[in-house]
Amino acid sequence: MTLRILTLNLNGIRSAADKGFFRWLPSQEADLVAVQELKAQEKDLTTEMRHPDGYSGHFHFAEKKGYSGVGLYLRQPPLELVAGIGEPEFDAEGRYLEAIYPGLSVVSLYLPSGSAGPERQASKFRFMEAFFPKLRELRHCGREVVICGDWNIAHTEKDLKNWRSNQKHSGFLPEERAWLTRVFDELGWVDVYRRLYPEATEEGYTWWSNRGRAWEKNVGWRIDYQIATPGIAATARAAWVYKDERFSDHAPLIVDYDFELPQNPR
Repeated sequence: MTLRILTLNLNGIRSAADKGFFRWLPSQEADLVAVQELKAQEKDLTTEMRHPDGYSGHFHFAEKKGYSGVGLYLRQPPLELVAGIGEPEFDAEGRYLEAIYPGLSVVSLYLPSGSAGPERQASKFRFMEAFFPKLRELRHCGREVVICGDWNIAHTEKDLKNWRSNQKHSGFLPEERAWLTRVFDELGWVDVYRRLYPEATEEGYTWWSNRGRAWEKNVGWRIDYQIATPGIAATARAAWVYKDERFSDHAPLIVDYDFELPQNPR
């Protein structure tokens, strides 16, 4: 049994809809879809955005209009949905939504970006500090867990084209990379794409700047991940980044797991 999970930072759900995302989505046959950076409120969503063909949509919106927000599109109803990490500063920004099934959780995560300046970088560091205990809790919750989303950190030199010139830039700072190493080595989470393709470079990029013809030249970053508990990570058999069409400045990351989505008890 294949479980297909897809994640994409939409850079605006309305913009992605205009670019054909919801027409394309059903053809991918994903069981679970995580999206980030909605940049919308509930009232802004059309029926297509709420309920794409075959899916029910669930969302955690930011309080600020036109900002952040995450969502999950699910084929099967979950036992429970959890919005937020219990930290008011970040829960107001709509950065975490978890769908809980028997034996499995899938999370849509949008970790803050620090690229707008020192204030936002400080906020990013605060989120990382607050989220680490949540990651520990999830790791030991007794369920398999897949955390999908835009982590806004390129972990190693393999994960961005111009790593040398970005070592002092948000997204590739030593402190950020060391934190992600702790997520893997100390807590035992698994970077699913990197587990499957340990030497991959350019083919794994998921984000490109809108400047300097970065997309055309494939000057990209791998900052969108599916990070999973070891049990389900070990079942992953293929992962790829879809680049045939563009719905955002990010590209969809799709992973196939040999894992059966648990059925809710009747």
